[in-house]
Amino acid sequence: MEVILLERIEKLGQMGDVVKVKPGYARNYLLPQRKALRATKGNLSVFETQRAQLEAQNLERKQEAESVAEKLDNLQVVMIRQAGDTGQLYGSVTARDLADAVTEAGFTIERSQVVMDKATKMLGLHPIKVRLHPEVTVTVVANIARSETEAESQAKAGRVVTVQEQLEAEEAALEATLAEIEAEEASDEAEAESEEAAGEAEAEEKS
Repeated sequence: MEVILLERIEKLGQMGDVVKVKPGYARNYLLPQRKALRATKGNLSVFETQRAQLEAQNLERKQEAESVAEKLDNLQVVMIRQAGDTGQLYGSVTARDLADAVTEAGFTIERSQVVMDKATKMLGLHPIKVRLHPEVTVTVVANIARSETEAESQAKAGRVVTVQEQLEAEEAALEATLAEIEAEEASDEAEAESEEAAGEAEAEEKS
């Protein structure tokens, strides 16, 4: 089936191009989403009379998308999920999940704008494309972790943090805290001894 594209479609063509596509793709996606018209003489004529208006509308939407893209590109959203020791999720993270997380972060996007070939089923940092406009695409990072602490560790490390590494980090933090407490106690003890010695010296001078 031949259609006239009403906007740029990746790997297919630019606005105004007449392209041949599978009938199912046209009927189920391009036509109902108003991304294309059947390539009839009547529609070609209608398109040509509306081309300037369509191009102006497209340019306006593109500029709006570029404005949002400046703030949204490389945004990292934390998604807390249950998972096994190997990092395998008990479930998955879908395009809808990411759209909801990005919307909660203050940027309203639709599930259809999230470019995911398949659901994500592992912990870690996952770069995912979001198409704000046919000509404007950004990358959002899904930081999938079992806890906020683990998400922070992954963000700092730039990769998945294993359970063993997480335990070692927690132990190191605990040891550092204990060492700090011991150092403060030693300092207080030394100060007390110094004051006591000064007091004894002053008493001897008076005697």
